[in-house]
Amino acid sequence: MGYRETYKAAQDDPEGFWMQAAGAIDWVKKPSKALDDSTAPMYQWYSDGVMNTCYNALDRHIEAGHGDRVAIIHDSPMTRSSHEITYTELRDRVASLAGALRAKGVEKGDRVIIYMPMVPEALEAMLACARIGAVHSVVFGGFAAAELATRIDDAKPKAIIAASCGLEPGRVIHYKPLIDEAIEIAASKPAFCVIFQREQEVAEMTARDVDWHAFQYGVEPAACVPVKGSDPLYVLYTSGTTGQPKGVVRPNGGHAVALHWTMKNIYNVEAGDVFWAASDVGWVVGHSYICYGPLLAGATTIVFEGKPVGTPDAGTFWRVIEEHKVVSFFTAPTAFRAIKRVDPEGEFVKKYDLSSLKALYLAGERADSDTIIWAQDQLGVPVIDHWWQTETGYSIAAIPMGLEALPVKLGSPGVPMPGFEVHALGDDGHPVKAGEMGAIAIKLPLPPGTLSGLWQAEDRYKSAYLEAFPGYYETGDAGIIDEDGYLYIMARTDDVINVAGHRLSTGAMEEVLSSHPDVAECAVIGVADALKGQLPLGFLCLTAGVERSERDVVAECVKLVRAKIGPVAAFKLACVVERLPKTRSGKVLRGTMAKIADGLAWKMPATIDDPIILDEITVYLRKMGYAGDL
Repeated sequence: MGYRETYKAAQDDPEGFWMQAAGAIDWVKKPSKALDDSTAPMYQWYSDGVMNTCYNALDRHIEAGHGDRVAIIHDSPMTRSSHEITYTELRDRVASLAGALRAKGVEKGDRVIIYMPMVPEALEAMLACARIGAVHSVVFGGFAAAELATRIDDAKPKAIIAASCGLEPGRVIHYKPLIDEAIEIAASKPAFCVIFQREQEVAEMTARDVDWHAFQYGVEPAACVPVKGSDPLYVLYTSGTTGQPKGVVRPNGGHAVALHWTMKNIYNVEAGDVFWAASDVGWVVGHSYICYGPLLAGATTIVFEGKPVGTPDAGTFWRVIEEHKVVSFFTAPTAFRAIKRVDPEGEFVKKYDLSSLKALYLAGERADSDTIIWAQDQLGVPVIDHWWQTETGYSIAAIPMGLEALPVKLGSPGVPMPGFEVHALGDDGHPVKAGEMGAIAIKLPLPPGTLSGLWQAEDRYKSAYLEAFPGYYETGDAGIIDEDGYLYIMARTDDVINVAGHRLSTGAMEEVLSSHPDVAECAVIGVADALKGQLPLGFLCLTAGVERSERDVVAECVKLVRAKIGPVAAFKLACVVERLPKTRSGKVLRGTMAKIADGLAWKMPATIDDPIILDEITVYLRKMGYAGDL
């Protein structure tokens, strides 16, 4: 079946559709039904089924005769090394670690925090927890001690598994002192910490710590522990949260079924293919498509430790694709903008044989049309800006290349995937007309593989996601759905600014600004204005080698926005900066930029009649230490 037939089948008979999909997973006890709505809106999938995610990711492939197939390729420009691990080798390493954890008292349902860099041992730790039914919570390596402590207190882990250090271009990140400080701060104390010592830095051990290799010595390997389909596999805390983080809970059964389905139907990846998601295990992409998705499908996954540029050049991505014969590649738009900025003509691309690559997928933030066009021109493959969230675990909207290579529309992540009934809602909670902007929401129940709730916080889950639009899951994004059913995500709902009563998308303005040939990256935020309420302010990062006057570029960008969106946008303020403030995963820190905007508010004149750049903005940014190093 093609896309439309498949989507309709999932809408018309979700029970039959998802029970059929569950047949691709090995069950200890097959579920009697797919959806359990007895505690709605806290829906569960495959709740009476019994299975083990680690078994489905490793053991069943070995039992089918594929133990010699490569499971993981670790490619690290940071250590100038690359090596392969087969499915049998990975299973044995995981079973050994799982046995050692069990011998130290970790049991089914216990939580284990994992704080690791991009090394195969990070995946081994995740799978070892899954093997014995423990619930893992991966925290991005190098996260500040206070943030780690907050997650320790929420998850209350029996153990922490960590590395001695992480590596980034030009520096070593000292993990062990951060862990010690976090445990000191936290009210909840883990029983022990497992430390994987790296040769780049050997950490000083305490009485609480055990060595990764030593504590596994002489311990009986663990077999897979059966768990219910509704039992949690992991808790992942949402990035960018303020205050108490939200721990997204992912159940075992629906997660395995959904991710296995996506590997072929969305990414067109078969068993034995090489799939590469250039992300980090600390984020949802790393969970879904570095660790679990590829291994559930019997494919080869790449664990990459490095950056797209500077390790050693802008050809790093292309070298990995050529060397390992990558079929499908997934990364963030930020990575491609970084490459494009230093290699606008694609000179590095031409040096490599990329014939194995069939498609490029972008996600994690808005992908501007200019970057997508550049990538299409350089790679000669479909470039798909699919859209999903930590909460959903996989694509809400995409171009499902394994089902049907639908046309790619610039600015759109594609069409809703089976199980996701997506609507653009007005303030009254009713769907708006095609082409009109509204709050993007998904009709309940969400499909398998999505969050079942928040860790120990059912009321918070309901208030954060379900109360704004009864009967819907609120995504927090604003956008439109066109007449063909394609979705366009324009901005977070809190990034929609109100200019003289007009609700305008900062994302739409960023799309226009990114189309300027001299603009490599940009961001637009709202600043207070005495007359109009808010005015948009653009931050522009210029392409490498631009020698023109910054004022000329800004003036052209102002004219471009006025031409494409219209005078209603009131876009008259912009400044050039060296870089945008971002999280370590590459997302623009809107909160930081909002604080900058607050600091600029007193400089905004009551009215502005002509497009200008305010010199005061640059002066203020430099004073605050942002300009030239934002």
